[in-house]
Amino acid sequence: MHRLVTIIALGLTGTIVAAQTRVPFLWKLPEQLKYVFPGAVSFSEKEGNLPRFKAYVNDDRSGKPVLAGYAFWTTELEPLERGYDGPIKMLVGLDLTGRLTNVLVVDHHEPYGYFSVDSPQFAAQFHNKSLRDAFRVGSDVDAISRATITMTSATRAIRNSARRMARQFLSPEDLK
Repeated sequence: MHRLVTIIALGLTGTIVAAQTRVPFLWKLPEQLKYVFPGAVSFSEKEGNLPRFKAYVNDDRSGKPVLAGYAFWTTELEPLERGYDGPIKMLVGLDLTGRLTNVLVVDHHEPYGYFSVDSPQFAAQFHNKSLRDAFRVGSDVDAISRATITMTSATRAIRNSARRMARQFLSPEDLK
């Protein structure tokens, strides 16, 4: 689940008003990387023509770090992909079998984002999703009425950027 910040205000009448807001944009990069690749023990610096972070886990036998996958920003791999009101910045984790480890929506300006891409259910539906899946809104990705441009764009950005990474760094035989 996303980290929540609770804001509480005491009104003149003495009633308490609470609002909860998801704030991954306040997280520092190490927290964001750990969220999208929770099993990782360390990450490389961002590198390469396809900008990415390498995620490492400890090898069961040797205890030494081994490559487990990649984390990347959709806006760096698919910079022309736009939602209703601009790019939707998401950090995505991809393991070596072609499965998404997690998605974190960090920034957007979508008018219906609060009930579409901001919803924890949006990112959660991509957890462990295979790159072999269709990534079609309304089919294998849940659709939200009134936010189809936002949902379709975000889904396309995740799919296209993850598939670019897979074509470059993963073997087709390893994809599950």
